[in-house]
Amino acid sequence: MFNLLLLFSIASGLSNGETPLQKPPTRPLHGSATANRIVGGVPISIADAPYQVSLQFSKSHICGGSIISRRWILTAAHCILTSSASSFHVRARSSKHASGGSLIRVRRVVVHPLYRDSGVDYDYALVELRRGILLGKYAKAVALPEQGESVADGTICTVSGWGNTQSASESGEILRAAKVPIFNQMQCNDAYAIFGGVTDRMICAGYPEGGKDSCQGDSGGPLVANGKLVGVISWGVECAKPEMPGVYARVAAVRDWIRSSSGV
Repeated sequence: MFNLLLLFSIASGLSNGETPLQKPPTRPLHGSATANRIVGGVPISIADAPYQVSLQFSKSHICGGSIISRRWILTAAHCILTSSASSFHVRARSSKHASGGSLIRVRRVVVHPLYRDSGVDYDYALVELRRGILLGKYAKAVALPEQGESVADGTICTVSGWGNTQSASESGEILRAAKVPIFNQMQCNDAYAIFGGVTDRMICAGYPEGGKDSCQGDSGGPLVANGKLVGVISWGVECAKPEMPGVYARVAAVRDWIRSSSGV
């Protein structure tokens, strides 16, 4: 799930004048840095997840993101490699991260002010586009929960992206999705106690037996339940490991910040 090994290697080679915003975190990296697809999922059309976008650095896919309005994308703070917005593009309206749809330049990025890479807490970033996305069948803004809105344990969610499938036979060209249930917060905290546990800004999803999960290359992408964006793909231990659910940045914890920072 975590994409930070890949991100750090890119950040270390930034051109002059571009400043990396973070170092690798102390949270566990999520699998190999060279793989990139959803685990245990199936290929889908962008029409099935029209809020999904690819966040690209130098026009190469690094993370996912979610459309929250024509001009704003919500992604993970750890996906933001540099303070130079001109290094980023967003591809929308396409089931492929490398072609099709609309490739739009980024105007600016707004990282949550309380984000610290050492714990990957407050792992949120807003991306403002230079021009609005053409909304329709292949691009739609996802609904957001209200501040403090809860999601019941066991609620089935859809997670999507172009991240690691852990299967060489499954192509990363096409968007994939998997269904995962919300995991009990206390049990998730216990599972990750050795890594500092999970905070109130985090929400967990996955099966006790593992098998389905987001993974590397999916970071920043959507976790959607009942038509609302409840989580941003953030971190975890390996991918789809039993008793180690995926950890997501809880959107309801920062709904007021999203509104005040973007007007959405």
